[in-house]
Amino acid sequence: MSDTSIDAHVRFDTHPAHSSAVTATLDGTHHRTAQALLAARGFESLDEHTMVLARIDHEEPYWADQAAHALNAEGITAEITPRLREALDEEWTWADYPMPWCTRAEIREVSNEAQKIYDDIRHGRLIIHAHADDGWTIAAVGTYRHSGKSVYLHGENHLRQIADTFDSPAQALTAFERAHGDALRPGPAPMTDTERQTAQARTSLDSPDTAVAPPAPTVETVPAYAADPGDHETLLHDFLDENTDWEKYRTWDDNTTIANHESLTLRALLDHDAEARDTKWTIAAYETPVSERMWHMTIATATPAPILNILLTVIAAGDAWETAVGSPVIEKTVTEATRPLTDAGWTHTVDGRWLRWQTNQKDAGVQFDAFAAQTPNSALSTWTIWAGPSIDRPAWTIHASAYTPASLLAHLAEELAHGTGTRRSSPHHAARHTSRITATPPPAVPPSTLTTGRRR
Repeated sequence: MSDTSIDAHVRFDTHPAHSSAVTATLDGTHHRTAQALLAARGFESLDEHTMVLARIDHEEPYWADQAAHALNAEGITAEITPRLREALDEEWTWADYPMPWCTRAEIREVSNEAQKIYDDIRHGRLIIHAHADDGWTIAAVGTYRHSGKSVYLHGENHLRQIADTFDSPAQALTAFERAHGDALRPGPAPMTDTERQTAQARTSLDSPDTAVAPPAPTVETVPAYAADPGDHETLLHDFLDENTDWEKYRTWDDNTTIANHESLTLRALLDHDAEARDTKWTIAAYETPVSERMWHMTIATATPAPILNILLTVIAAGDAWETAVGSPVIEKTVTEATRPLTDAGWTHTVDGRWLRWQTNQKDAGVQFDAFAAQTPNSALSTWTIWAGPSIDRPAWTIHASAYTPASLLAHLAEELAHGTGTRRSSPHHAARHTSRITATPPPAVPPSTLTTGRRR
């Protein structure tokens, strides 16, 4: 600690309207000295005596503790409130973290590098030329203003990384266009939900709900694929409440819930913390309780309520075990799964290995990847169901593996083609699902010929 005491006091506390952000309240005749030291550590001034630390990696308590130690070493009194101390001592980890071999310290190191990239973009030190959705996450290409180094970025939020570097913007953009083709979009990608919430925390201590109330939303009837997302927590509760052959389990990190069928061969996982474009549900079927997956499906957070309703209804009816190990995906299977779209007049096109069905407005579609169907052990999705501006920039997606039952896909296609739902005009008021899930079998479709092979 410094031998010289500075007349400044800093009180660190939790942000009243953001789950992980930290506030710093400064007083004393030399509080501006503390303000300057905290600014160098990522805190931003809200007013003369208040600063906020809001990060995309949710590690604010840890970095606030580091800042407190640094202030104490400079002779500035720093206090951590009991609430913040509790958050600091809390053990947690990211659900479905893609680098499970990393220690907690290594995960923090990776996310801190992502934070630096985010800050460089936000403060104009890194200029983003273009971005693209690769089907799983966002990629981008940009150039650092001062060094002139161009970089290829992959991932969002706490997972954003520099995947490659280039000597010039032209070289970087050429490589980026070659990799992403028609998916390339100029400029930076829209803010993620995490980035939006972080920006709100930096500028106000109020919850967004306390701002000026927007006009009352209007409700309109729209095609099922354009409806508001369902209330996933309520959907899961209703599903388990009305299907007693399913049982709920919470995982060790409390971020996910797993629902198992009593046979232990069908499982649904719900990620409570998933954001709009993230995977909210993962559904998987197994030949036996200890075998590898036969088929699986991932569903994005923004998937509309009617689509989720029909999906869970079909699963509750027991149509998910109709497959057998080792059989190929045949042409008749594809026809079976997409017949409702063909009957509804959706446009059918063939583009190399991809078969696509789209509405005439091109605002929703289904894609079949013939190559992925022939290589079921790869990470590629055989089926992609989507809605939004385009398949490269969807509002929501459902990805399904090669041996997903044709009847299940056909019911989803039927809902896409003919179902309706509601949509509110205000994005702050998502429509809740209007019908409860029951085990009543859905409308009949022709028997499926689909059989199933193992999935890694």
